[in-house]
Amino acid sequence: MSTTDALPPLDLGPADKFPEGEVFRVSAQDTGWSDDIAVVHAEDGGFYALDDTCSHEAVSLSDGYVEEDTLECPMHASAFCLRTGVPETLPALRPVRTHQITISGDHLMLHPGTPRPDQ
Repeated sequence: MSTTDALPPLDLGPADKFPEGEVFRVSAQDTGWSDDIAVVHAEDGGFYALDDTCSHEAVSLSDGYVEEDTLECPMHASAFCLRTGVPETLPALRPVRTHQITISGDHLMLHPGTPRPDQ
């Protein structure tokens, strides 16, 4: 999918309901995207979103671990950069897609299909 495949933003609710250091799964059924999306409230206070399926194995990244600026797959420990989706450790070789997150008022907005602007 390309940026032209962007879907309407999804209001995830108040940003303060997402504890820092946690990962949350947003269903593809809710977003209309081709994969579930893992939403991360990172240790740096920022919010990030990646496709939920590890590019190495069909494993849910939202079951993984937030480690500084990466999301680690729970099966084989590939760590994906939260900003770019690029794997920083093996065995994964292919990146996962990123999705833009914005804050509107105090609500977290997920923009499925719109890559993070700083990739």
